[in-house]
Amino acid sequence: MLNILIVAAALITGGVLAWPRLARATLWRATITPLASIIGSGFLVLGPILAVSFGDMAPLAMGALCVLAYAFGHAVRYNISTLAAEPDRSPLIARAEALAETALAFAFVISVAYYLNLFGAFAVSLTGFDDPVHARVLTTAVFLVILIVGWSRGFAALERLEQLSVGLKLAIIAGLLVGLAVYFGTRAAAGDLITRTPSTHGWAAITLLAGLIVTVQGFETSRYLGDEYDADTRVRSMRVAQWLSSVIYMVYIALLTYAINVDDLHLSETAIIDLMQVVAPILPILLVAAALSAQFSAAVADTSGSGGLIHELTRGRVSPRQGYVALVGIGIALTWTSDVFQIISYASRVFAAYYAVQSAIAALSARAQGAHGRMLAYVALTLIGLFAAIFGVAVE
Repeated sequence: MLNILIVAAALITGGVLAWPRLARATLWRATITPLASIIGSGFLVLGPILAVSFGDMAPLAMGALCVLAYAFGHAVRYNISTLAAEPDRSPLIARAEALAETALAFAFVISVAYYLNLFGAFAVSLTGFDDPVHARVLTTAVFLVILIVGWSRGFAALERLEQLSVGLKLAIIAGLLVGLAVYFGTRAAAGDLITRTPSTHGWAAITLLAGLIVTVQGFETSRYLGDEYDADTRVRSMRVAQWLSSVIYMVYIALLTYAINVDDLHLSETAIIDLMQVVAPILPILLVAAALSAQFSAAVADTSGSGGLIHELTRGRVSPRQGYVALVGIGIALTWTSDVFQIISYASRVFAAYYAVQSAIAALSARAQGAHGRMLAYVALTLIGLFAAIFGVAVE
């Protein structure tokens, strides 16, 4: 019965997302891109990591990540608004923008490795080849497929998968939350909710959270939708995306933390599958489907974005196709020299650096406008971003 309920929730959510009136609404179309990015890969790995590392405090840790992401989002939104109001920026801000674009290009490179390593791990998770070597071989093969397609034909056809994967991902997440809520209710009624002492404390907890920033990034995509939406729509859509994603994450982490026992869990990138098997047999299959579509489409989008950024940053000296070669080379090297958790920490550091630069740009703009209180807040946020970029660590 729970399997039926989960599938029904996913189908209903998918139907609502496909409802023409909603699908055509400008604000929702602008919201869906950052929303899907924020709760993409992070949703697959965050639950087990936080439950194992922070125990009863996992919801508090999730809340801290959401607040930090919203603060960085505030800086990015301020930059969107000030750029629209004052398109002629000072030379210093222009140089800072170029630095931010450079950081983002590197972040794209590492995030593609993150996405495709998750793709490989989830693809083999329910097969007889569930081991790191086969996962890495598959990841390498997908890297090469993306390179061949990008080099020879471009990504226009593959990028259409993004629209389908967004709806599929959100629908499956809705089904997962319904299944978790029912399971949580059953455990609560029986008086079997779980409490667990955190295993990570103090400095280690802070640096671990810093190494998980990539799991809540994605809101910055609104910054680069200027060809499709005006500044006010991008600001509003980013805010809505962060509100919705924060609610989804907080509900998910709270339900998982207190309903599912993680004491004997082997923490891996696909640990969520082991946890969800105790909720309902259908969930692992749905999660693998969501992971494969979401990670592949996200990798295609970031590969395309990285190639374009590299082309712009080098003022045409490096073509997008040459950028794809560099990305794939780095991605394959990361695949065979690092595990997914290490790649997550690398990506988090680079995204933190990007957010630090965006916060510094916001501080410069606020200073120019005489908003000294706002300037100091953005300076503090810049320092937090730099801290995360320097000290963020991987899950052990």
